[in-house]
Amino acid sequence: MTEPILDDYPSLSLQKSSVENSVEPIKLGNKIKLIRNQLGLTLEEASQRTGLARSTLSKIENEQISPTFQAMQKLASGLNIDMPQLFAPPENKGASGRRDITLKGEGKPHPTVTYEHELLATQMTQKKMMPFKSVIHARSFDEFQGWVHHDGEEFLLILCGEVIFYSEFYEPLTLVEGDSVYYDANMGHALISSSKEDAHILWVTAK
Repeated sequence: MTEPILDDYPSLSLQKSSVENSVEPIKLGNKIKLIRNQLGLTLEEASQRTGLARSTLSKIENEQISPTFQAMQKLASGLNIDMPQLFAPPENKGASGRRDITLKGEGKPHPTVTYEHELLATQMTQKKMMPFKSVIHARSFDEFQGWVHHDGEEFLLILCGEVIFYSEFYEPLTLVEGDSVYYDANMGHALISSSKEDAHILWVTAK
């Protein structure tokens, strides 16, 4: 089951009041438009590169919708940039020893209808992993527009609560605090909370 491109990136109206009251989504439109213009690409050309509909790109650039995490990965891949470049200007390259510290609660928030992400280590560019913490608001697979697919491999660790991990080629798996799973992100997957309170997880996506 593969979700349509346009439906994969819905307007993130943040239907859940808990999300609305906690954080505001990052406004990425101006940054994406700047990168596109620096590359000398029209909206149509950027659409062909990223696989996102031209109308969807236009809405993202004009802050009419907020891109999902999967949409940001397609933008980064299609525009040949690292995802952190969507959140901060590139660092000056120099010494090989680098580090990026994210203090508790100071990650970049990116809420969606089903997940509330907190992106970590966003200042460091040219890295091979993208770590982020997430609160899982979804309670049913039906809340997703079909399977989630994206490039790379992914690791998730349950920090608290209980989740059901759905994957395209395996039976649903219940995971509790301390459990983890590593999987091919090209395989359809989705995650819902099955505990009374929304589960919290650590997610790491690798190229």
